Amino acid sequence: MAPVSSAPQRIAPIGVFDSGVGGLTVLHELLVALPQEDFVYLGDSARFPYGDRTARELQDFSRQIADVLLARGAKLIVVACNSATSGALADLQAHVAASAHPVDVIGVVGPESNLAVVTTRNGRVGLLATPATVATGAYERAVLTADPLVRLASVACPELAQISQTGAPITERDVEIVRAYCAPLREAGVDTVILGCTHYPFVRALLQRVLGPGISLITSGTAIARRVEHALAARDLETAHVGEGRYDFLCTGDAAAFAEVGTRFLQLPVGAVEHVDLGPVGPLPTEALA
Repeated sequence: MAPVSSAPQRIAPIGVFDSGVGGLTVLHELLVALPQEDFVYLGDSARFPYGDRTARELQDFSRQIADVLLARGAKLIVVACNSATSGALADLQAHVAASAHPVDVIGVVGPESNLAVVTTRNGRVGLLATPATVATGAYERAVLTADPLVRLASVACPELAQISQTGAPITERDVEIVRAYCAPLREAGVDTVILGCTHYPFVRALLQRVLGPGISLITSGTAIARRVEHALAARDLETAHVGEGRYDFLCTGDAAAFAEVGTRFLQLPVGAVEHVDLGPVGPLPTEALA
């Protein structure tokens, strides 16, 4: 547990989850926007990456994680993972609504898409995301709903999340990978690019250099923080105490490695990380997918 609380007693936390440490970029924005709130974050690092998982796997993983967060008293759940949001959000919302403690479940795709539509000047938006996210068409639907005149150019990036997750120094090979992913967006003439995976802000500087300074990069953190603020206010769930809340961490993989890399993503001390076991690390058995 991170010893950062000045609150006199434990309050119901906001639950946040991702496939690894990438969602900490979202948590960072939430901690800045809502410093008085408590948070509990679960990184499913043992089953990272989610980008090549099936929709059924994403749904099952998301349900498992939500149950853990609800057991920890979460008053709201943020799906800080673009793949899980794209492939499992509706299923997860139904699962949580039918639980003993129903709460709002908020994903990153809608808020991020809305922000991109507001930001673009020429109506051409790019998307860099995992193959699973691109395959669902979730961003295309969200952008179309926000503004039917905006066009989206999507690029699946199977290797980009892995570069971010490890926290290792950027290599020349990584630069070439990023150039290859960005080339179709430059050709499409986009002026705004959605970073459709919470791990991608770790390589934001490299992406900005390759795409050019005139391209606006849209990340999940700012958009989702605003949406969470609205949800808490609408449900009258804002914490009443003044001061800094606390944040706790759970992960399914190596807790020490999570803490080390996670500190870079969060830009705040991570402290102790609790290990939790949620099930098989590899693809689910065939019978589980039936």
